[in-house]
Amino acid sequence: MNELMRIFRYVRPYTPSLLASVVLMAFAGAAHGLIALLIKPIFDRALNPTSTEKIVKLIDIPYVNRTLNLNDLVPSGIQDVWIMTASAVLFAFFVRGLADYFGNLLINRVGLSAVTDLRQHIFDRVLRQDAQFFDSNSTGQLMSSIMNDIDKIQVATSHILADWLRQTFIAIGLLVVIVQNDWKLALFSLTVLPIVMLPTARLGKRIRRSTRRAQDDTAELNQILQETISGHQVVKSFGAEHFESNRFREAATRLRRSNLKYVAQQAIGSPLIEFLGAVTIVLLVTYARTQIVQGRMSTGEFTSFVIALLMLYEPVKRLVGIHNIFQQALGASQKVFEYLDSAIGVAEKPDAKELKRFTRAITFEKIGFRYPNAMETAVLDNVDLEVKAGQIVALVGPSGAGKSTLASLVPRFYDATSGAVRIDGVDVRDYQLASLRAKISIVAQDTFLFNTTLAANIGYGRPGATEEEIREAAQNALALEFIEQLPDGFQTLIGERGARLSGGQRQRIAIARALLENAPILILDEATSHLDTESEVLVQKALANLIEGRTVIVIAHRLSTIRRANKIVVLDRGRIVETGTHEDLVQAGGIYQRLHELQFLETGNS
Repeated sequence: MNELMRIFRYVRPYTPSLLASVVLMAFAGAAHGLIALLIKPIFDRALNPTSTEKIVKLIDIPYVNRTLNLNDLVPSGIQDVWIMTASAVLFAFFVRGLADYFGNLLINRVGLSAVTDLRQHIFDRVLRQDAQFFDSNSTGQLMSSIMNDIDKIQVATSHILADWLRQTFIAIGLLVVIVQNDWKLALFSLTVLPIVMLPTARLGKRIRRSTRRAQDDTAELNQILQETISGHQVVKSFGAEHFESNRFREAATRLRRSNLKYVAQQAIGSPLIEFLGAVTIVLLVTYARTQIVQGRMSTGEFTSFVIALLMLYEPVKRLVGIHNIFQQALGASQKVFEYLDSAIGVAEKPDAKELKRFTRAITFEKIGFRYPNAMETAVLDNVDLEVKAGQIVALVGPSGAGKSTLASLVPRFYDATSGAVRIDGVDVRDYQLASLRAKISIVAQDTFLFNTTLAANIGYGRPGATEEEIREAAQNALALEFIEQLPDGFQTLIGERGARLSGGQRQRIAIARALLENAPILILDEATSHLDTESEVLVQKALANLIEGRTVIVIAHRLSTIRRANKIVVLDRGRIVETGTHEDLVQAGGIYQRLHELQFLETGNS
């Protein structure tokens, strides 16, 4: 019930449209009941010859000649009854069609708008999550919830909600007709409803669990699909097509079983209602024969009753199916609300202040960090470091030493477990996130580019940048030459993750993006580690333009890229073990000297 109320909370802004649709569906239901009610005068008056004899007797005309044209004697009798009845039937169908059309339109508008708001809400919530959230939740699972799970909710709050209103008011209208005809007979006929409703309610919980399992299986299938397509080169290089095909087939089989289980549970209601309805009709006909013979009930009354009852079973059957679909939506909503309820690890304080300018230093004070629920020792342990404005500080050390983690604390991708990172003496947790990150540019080893134009990628950090500014940034990043050689220049679409560009070209686009953003603090995370020698030379030149006049934190394995650093900091197992210039550390006989010698042996020069 709580989940259902949370879903309908998104409907609240559209209450006027919802109320209007309820009124229209009520009119449609009343018209449906009127159609069943009109069966009685059709059979008893318009189609029954004996009613003519009664009319003749009432006006006291001797009824001697059976061949006499009765319409000549009572022109306003049967004919007027039929005209009135036919007009009422046409009016009822017209009202029902009109009300149903506009009611359905309004309720679908409400449902689709509410679900669009919900989808936007969860997307915005996910965007605000910290890096730990994305480490814990796979891309495929998140995509499945934002798309597939919410699609289930969308069906329930638009098409199915409209059908629920329609069938509910139809059922109410038909119930009125049945009770109006014979309330005792109606009470007997409707005793089958609890027999149907009780197992349906029990099935609802099972359907919800089956739906959740099916949605989880869908998320797993999406994950396999996303990984296989994104990593298609790895799959092909290891000849793993058969393995991935089997993995996909097994996941698809699990999804099929879950869906079949749901279908089997959902389909039980329909045959149950139909069988009980048939039993009821047989008993009613048996009872009605006696009543009609004894003159206690007319043929029209009984026909109207039976037709209304038969018509009632259809909305009841539909409502059982709708109940199951709502259960399916509730099952799908569990993961959606789980994401919405996830605490944001890196949150902005209500009284956070704006970082207007960076002028003095970035200070790491007794920094400790470990990933939540991690079994291993702390990634960072009691790290003290100062990066003065205008300095180039390099972080080096073995893999897993904590270099990237330390740098990621500055833009608050993570928050330190202990200690504090300060910019100009103020804890970064006291700054507004947008103003903090606006002062920081990052160029990483795995450059992410969007599947759009080169111009849009370069201008990503500066919405509204002019063509001249984008062109200047590309020129300073040494990217202008290859961009102008492309058929569409800056308007060239570069494919997913920049697949149509080389590694060096992607890095230079990332550098151009950082140049255009023009942030005073720059983090270079292994920016040249994946490049060939020629590309590295070009990227190094572009980086020289980017570094100029900025405070830079460089993370690098290749020691040749950090010789210009004012200070080199060596980390090992989360601690700072050495600090100094390149020349000092080469002579110190520590980890840096060993790393330098290993690279010297690999390259043949220092």
